[in-house]
Amino acid sequence: MSEVRGATSPSGAPPERSSIVKIVSASMLGTTVEWYDFFLYGVAAAIVFPAVFFPDADPTAGTLLSLGTFAIGFVARPLGGLVFGHYGDKIGRKKLLVLSLLMMGVSTFLIGLLPGYATIGIAAPLLLVLLRLVQGFALGGEWGGAVLIVSEHGDPARRGFWASWPQAGAPAGQLLANGLLAVMAVVQSEAAFESWGWRIPFLLSAVLVLIGLYVRLSVEESPVFRDAQARAAERAAAGTRDVMPILDVLRLYPREVLTAMGARFAENVAYYIFTIVVSTYMQVRFGLPTSFVLGAVLIGAAVHIVTIPIWGAVSDRVGRRPVYLFGAVGIGAWAFAFFALLDTQNFALVATAVVVGLLFHGAMYGPQAAFLSELFGTKVRYSGVSIGYQLASVLAGGLAPLIAASLLAVYGNGYAIAIYVAACSVVTIVAVATYSETRTRRLDADDALPPAR
Repeated sequence: MSEVRGATSPSGAPPERSSIVKIVSASMLGTTVEWYDFFLYGVAAAIVFPAVFFPDADPTAGTLLSLGTFAIGFVARPLGGLVFGHYGDKIGRKKLLVLSLLMMGVSTFLIGLLPGYATIGIAAPLLLVLLRLVQGFALGGEWGGAVLIVSEHGDPARRGFWASWPQAGAPAGQLLANGLLAVMAVVQSEAAFESWGWRIPFLLSAVLVLIGLYVRLSVEESPVFRDAQARAAERAAAGTRDVMPILDVLRLYPREVLTAMGARFAENVAYYIFTIVVSTYMQVRFGLPTSFVLGAVLIGAAVHIVTIPIWGAVSDRVGRRPVYLFGAVGIGAWAFAFFALLDTQNFALVATAVVVGLLFHGAMYGPQAAFLSELFGTKVRYSGVSIGYQLASVLAGGLAPLIAASLLAVYGNGYAIAIYVAACSVVTIVAVATYSETRTRRLDADDALPPAR
């Protein structure tokens, strides 16, 4: 068996279980809140915002405009990744995680208070876009810090397992967002839901943010980062100044950035197709009620939360690449069955379509945090993972709802969307299959040069 190396405590021993559980809990809770806010917007953009903020457009155009504001959030994510990555590599992971949570929470709360087009006219969608940009900026900096503070604390032999828990914050946030919207849609009439009911989950974000901040402020900075910061101070005392982290990333790690971006394509596109676009598809094509679609996604999200850490643990045993490739191949094939099951309009089969799709997605998403963390050295790791992750978010997830909605409008069925998902799977398969296994890489080593490929 190959030696498994990676982050350790300053003494060189794996961290105590109570310590890593606390770190993981704080990271996952904050990530859950961030993704709750982000996905809440996505679901509302598909089913509510066309009528509230774009009432003068025809239904198809209104949906495209609303999903366009959803995509705008992805445009801000690379900028957030650059800014948060730079300062996260300079002053630490913890401070930036607290700031990102505050920015996301405030913007989401304000969306819940935002008047609609009928009240303030064109100012309503413009303010909506502004707040969405703040959301995207905050989330752009969140992911890298959340997974790194766990990866750099955790036992290297179980890095994939521990680092996968912040990943589970995404479906947990999806579960909360869809769950609250589903409850509001069920207990209210469509008119009341579109008028004010959708605002309640946005306003409740304030409570979740306060809880997340309380927990996040209690964790310690990553020991791996503290060691790297001490080495940087020694170099500065000797007269050697480090360049900006982003410059080192672009100079030393171009292949790793491209690998991270490629690895995200199938994962990112598939997730938004299975959890966001599914609402638009079932409403536009079959006119099914909101509660029908949200219920199926709720079941899928619950299964997703459980299986993501399992896939992370499997990657600790067999490697990141085999698990990741299994998910990418599975997603490409399942996309066709996914839409065939949706077309039955049978709730059990629709739920099965979402659950199986998210099982394959989890095989990529579970080991992803550890895999991307292992691509970069410590003093540029926050910048590196943020750039690769967020650039892919713009090209993949950000455009996925718009592309899918356009394909549906042109072809009237899901076959073209399935081909789109399969094409993205090919991108991910090539990116991961052509890079070396990373499971045994150290995270506490100096990073003058990128790891051997």
